[in-house]
Amino acid sequence: MRPYPLTWLYVPGDRPETVSKALVAGADVVVVDLEDAVAPDRKRYAREATAERLGEPQPVPVHVRVNALDGPLASADLAAIAPLPGVCGLRLPKVTAPAQVTHVAQTTARAEGGAPAPPLYALLESALGIEHAYAIATAHPSLRGIALGEADLRADLGVRHDGGLDWSRSRVVVAARAAALPPPSQSVHPDIRDLEGLRASCAHGRALGFLGRAAVHPRQLPVIERAYLPTEEEIEQAETVLKAAQAHAGAQALPDGTFIDAAVVTQAHRTLSLADRA
Repeated sequence: MRPYPLTWLYVPGDRPETVSKALVAGADVVVVDLEDAVAPDRKRYAREATAERLGEPQPVPVHVRVNALDGPLASADLAAIAPLPGVCGLRLPKVTAPAQVTHVAQTTARAEGGAPAPPLYALLESALGIEHAYAIATAHPSLRGIALGEADLRADLGVRHDGGLDWSRSRVVVAARAAALPPPSQSVHPDIRDLEGLRASCAHGRALGFLGRAAVHPRQLPVIERAYLPTEEEIEQAETVLKAAQAHAGAQALPDGTFIDAAVVTQAHRTLSLADRA
């Protein structure tokens, strides 16, 4: 996986032909969904088809979103999916407490000497999950990221306007950073035709501290990637910062008045790391 994955493409687990297309669509990570994208009477087939597909390594990193941890299907999903060599991560929906993460980490741990258990990613989709964001983020070393599930969160909070989710978004960004996890990716933009709205939403998410975004259609991928890649101006500024830092140790001000210190240098390194992928 790239150091800073920007695109996470969701695809229904009960549509193997669509999974095959998703693997060559250009996403940094493909997320095979066994949960919301699959009808109840197709859950078993989705699990079996996904297990068959992921019995060997895949051309891009693949995560699997299992069914809700408090429901009857999650245990079977984890038992069938976690040991597979084609699985690079497990996405856990509707997490509300750190104990859920710990339980999954313990049940998916592989035998000593075997391949390591896949990393875990918690999706926070309720008011309770948001309240426990930091505790969830620090629940277990196997947890490598947290993110929002905004459709469920919107329904839980009764939020009608997008701005009503900004506090929850910031809470998750702060919790991830406080737990030394990567910046979270944005939740999906559900209207696959609204590319201008997607672009504006990504700009807003980037301003809040998100990095990258989940998608539900390949046409969304280039819009997300472009929105999260640094601009030419940002790249030039980062290069200027690093040149100045190499020439003079410690805090200083650039000729244009910009103050730089260790934190600014760290941000400049991240900007150039993102620029490299372009």
